[in-house]
Amino acid sequence: METEIVEVSGHIIDSLILAKVLDLILEAGADYRVVDVEIGRANRDPSRARVEISSPDRASLDRLLEQLQVHGANRVALRPAMVAACDQDGVLPAGFYSSTNLDTRVLTDDGWVPVDNPEMDCAIVLSDHRARTVPMHRVRVGDAVVIGMEGVEVAAPSRPRGTNPFEFMASEVSSEKPKALLVAEVARRIGAARARGGRILAVCGPAVVHTGAAPDVARLVREGWVDVLFAGNGFATHDIESNVLGTSLGVSVQQGIPTEHGHANHLRVINEVRRRGSIAAAVEDGFIPSGVMYECIRRQVPFVLAGSVRDDGPLPDVVTDMVEAADAMRSHLGGVSVALMLASTLHAIATGNLLPAGVETYCVDINQAVVTKLADRGSHQALGIVTDVGLFLRDLVGELCG
Repeated sequence: METEIVEVSGHIIDSLILAKVLDLILEAGADYRVVDVEIGRANRDPSRARVEISSPDRASLDRLLEQLQVHGANRVALRPAMVAACDQDGVLPAGFYSSTNLDTRVLTDDGWVPVDNPEMDCAIVLSDHRARTVPMHRVRVGDAVVIGMEGVEVAAPSRPRGTNPFEFMASEVSSEKPKALLVAEVARRIGAARARGGRILAVCGPAVVHTGAAPDVARLVREGWVDVLFAGNGFATHDIESNVLGTSLGVSVQQGIPTEHGHANHLRVINEVRRRGSIAAAVEDGFIPSGVMYECIRRQVPFVLAGSVRDDGPLPDVVTDMVEAADAMRSHLGGVSVALMLASTLHAIATGNLLPAGVETYCVDINQAVVTKLADRGSHQALGIVTDVGLFLRDLVGELCG
């Protein structure tokens, strides 16, 4: 039998992290022995546990250790991390360490070095006594990439004990949570983040427009509650359509009924924006009189519109290269401390893949599966509010803007 001792610390009891670690060990066909455990007594006191794991062979033990590290379980016996140089642009050395979005540090000959920008599914590159995550396509020949798990430590997600509206029904996502209480709590946390100098990110899907909630998002932008916007061609197009022609997908936003030949309305506004060359130009010459994109231009709020294969047009501001779109999104994440995922599936998951676990993330969707997918793909910090996004945004604007 091969054995290894791991340690997990933080709020591991309240967050059920310790229970998850032990379950994963048994599910992998291994066994464990709790060597030592210290449980914090006060709400903010961390707990710590050391667990000895036994597995039939080294390969299966290494696979299990890699799986456990995602939950903050780290080897006790650590040596400095091994590195290997890239010998080809955009190609990582064999055996590279695949990063998580948790706070991470790397042990070098000179001591521990924190990783600057935690992001999942990247490599860790060491240079000039610094460590940073780098996506595969951006590594270059000569980059010193961390190999294997030795010398890498991650911190378990932190959820202190105490009253927390998001723990109602004891789950991270439920359709039975008290919506008014949750909206008030989200507003409070947004306000607290802003007071600390944090930036607010909004990720919007087309349903925000279809449900009539776009004016609420526009007000949040106008009154300074949104610092950066991520969306796709669909959201921007229908926001512009609703403010230029009064329809969304050809349906009147005032009367809720289809208009004659309205199915082509979104194409007509795309065409006119393309004629002008950009959304900003269409705002400046008065073609776009109001709306979310209008407010972003007027307040100089940066936005990234990431395209997809099904886009009509698309609008000239849409980034159609997926690698370039992801890089553009990364460039705007500095200082973001709260992310609102509003009725978006693909863009929410894409953004979640880029965010550090320390960013408070709230996913609002009428479909519970959307929130579950976001968490299942590694964004464990995401908390879900299952409700109509229009009702949520109306109440959120009431809390933040009065």
